[in-house]
Amino acid sequence: MFIIDAHLDLSMNALEWNRDLKQPVATIRQREKNMTDKPDRGKGMVSLPELRSGRIGLVVATMIARFVEVNSALPGWHSPEQAWAQTQGQRAWYKAMEDGGEMIQITNAGGLEKHIQLWNDTAIPDHTKPVGYILSLEGADSLVNLSYLERSYQYGLRALGPAHYGPGRYAPGTGMEGPLTRAGVELVKEMDKLNMILDVTHLTDEAFVQAVELYKGPVWASHHNCRALVPYQRQLTDEQIKILVDRNAVIGGVLDAWMLKPGWVRGKNDPQTENITLDVLIDHYDHICQLAGNTDHIAIGSDLDGMFGQEQSPYDMDTIADLQLLKALLTKRGYSEQDIENIFYKNWLRFLQKAWGAGI
Repeated sequence: MFIIDAHLDLSMNALEWNRDLKQPVATIRQREKNMTDKPDRGKGMVSLPELRSGRIGLVVATMIARFVEVNSALPGWHSPEQAWAQTQGQRAWYKAMEDGGEMIQITNAGGLEKHIQLWNDTAIPDHTKPVGYILSLEGADSLVNLSYLERSYQYGLRALGPAHYGPGRYAPGTGMEGPLTRAGVELVKEMDKLNMILDVTHLTDEAFVQAVELYKGPVWASHHNCRALVPYQRQLTDEQIKILVDRNAVIGGVLDAWMLKPGWVRGKNDPQTENITLDVLIDHYDHICQLAGNTDHIAIGSDLDGMFGQEQSPYDMDTIADLQLLKALLTKRGYSEQDIENIFYKNWLRFLQKAWGAGI
């Protein structure tokens, strides 16, 4: 079954992890065999061949670069201009993948329809098809000022999450409290004018309420799970889920182990010991479905290789291609074929069709 994954940090992995994502995951792991600079070396799960193997033909692919103040505990760039330059390097990688026929950027309803038709054409082998990508910015720090938002829209940026981790120029993020900054309020208003997709992922509770009240356009939560099951600020509360359902939003279930099960300790716990499997994600889906009364608001936003690998992913997966295993697991839990199609691609597809409209 065709899959849309609404959150993958592909260019970050290519540039900052120095991974050649044109290669199979096994090849990338072998090249990193003796590397120890990052906890997930030799444990990556994502590459372009694996996406094709798993029929993950369309992804929301990020650019990401944080600005940090002096003495920040978080890594990042020392000026917004440097952060901007980093995102432009990431964008250049996507363009290089396009030039090589590996990927294709999707920016409007016409391109979306054409790409879905291509992946539905069984006469063309999947391994020859380009992976479609919708460009998203995770954390807005790199926008030097609001004129850079318009510039970004012109080159195809279609989704934006104002926050990431820690303090932000436009919004505080995960682990923080407080509302949007003054610049963040103006950012959200400008995004509305451009009909961009507002990604509420990583927003504080205060900024979440403020942003969805200010913003009149399309809203999604690209990679989020449920606070009722894993009690931490990074997760969505039941009230937030209800707000998103009322806004016809879609929530992408994320596969980072610490967001699947409470009590996870980074660098210490093991997915197999903790019994973290794909089935645990379905617990979060179930919870959202109970609140929504249907399966119209859940989908996939895996975040695989988002600064973690096999050491912090469901242990019944080897690569991202194993997202296909969800079909049998969902069936076993009572989900119908239509429900599974919703989760795998139809919910994201309907969202995008509505957000962009025919002929835009």
